[in-house]
Amino acid sequence: PLKRIKTPENFLPMYPYKDQIGNQHRLRDENLAPMPRTEHAVKVHRQEYYAIIEHMDAQIGRVLDTLEKSGQADNTYIFFSADHGLAVGRHGLFGKQNMYEHSTRVPFIAVGPGIRQGVKIEAPIYLQDVHPTTLELAGAKPADKVEFKSLMPLLTGKADGSAYDAIHGAYLGLQRSVTMDDWKLIVYPQIKKARLYNIGNDPFEKNDLAHEAKQSARIKKLFSRLLAQQKQMGDTLDLGAIFPKL
Repeated sequence: PLKRIKTPENFLPMYPYKDQIGNQHRLRDENLAPMPRTEHAVKVHRQEYYAIIEHMDAQIGRVLDTLEKSGQADNTYIFFSADHGLAVGRHGLFGKQNMYEHSTRVPFIAVGPGIRQGVKIEAPIYLQDVHPTTLELAGAKPADKVEFKSLMPLLTGKADGSAYDAIHGAYLGLQRSVTMDDWKLIVYPQIKKARLYNIGNDPFEKNDLAHEAKQSARIKKLFSRLLAQQKQMGDTLDLGAIFPKL
């Protein structure tokens, strides 16, 4: 029922930089609801979103039931995930085209022979890590150009930390982000804007700390790591020229 749907804690009627980061109202996802956003519209869309999730859950259940009946469940690896999250009213946005946790994080569940059961792993990963993981399970080696890592050490308990010291995020030539430990730096090249969040203490990313003088050293460290990531991944957007003071 709609009366049970809550407005997200980080709801905004409008994101202040939406046009400059490629989230104009004409964008498909952003055009799904009125602008400025209303709490009623957000609740209706979240109600529909939950209904879609419930339907998908039922269909996955059918697949798992069939697998169980086949007698192959104990000899099968299953990786459940999604290609992106969704804002659905958070930060005044509706779609996936942003660097906030609600859109960049995805569910990830893995089961299969040798994988620990009932364990929640906090280490950050890339969704693309599934590729080398499945190759390892098949006894094949990934091509040299594959930059991502097998998850089997994490899933089996042979490793207790991430294979990455930082996570890179990008959307067109309009947004970049780097996440290290509990901190995330987001930069918007078109308007030379940086945003800083402590996602450990502020998981809903409500408090931008980039303006605080005491965070300048942290911002420089994160920005330096972002530039290194760009070089490593072949990202040619010249952030150094855009943000010469960072």
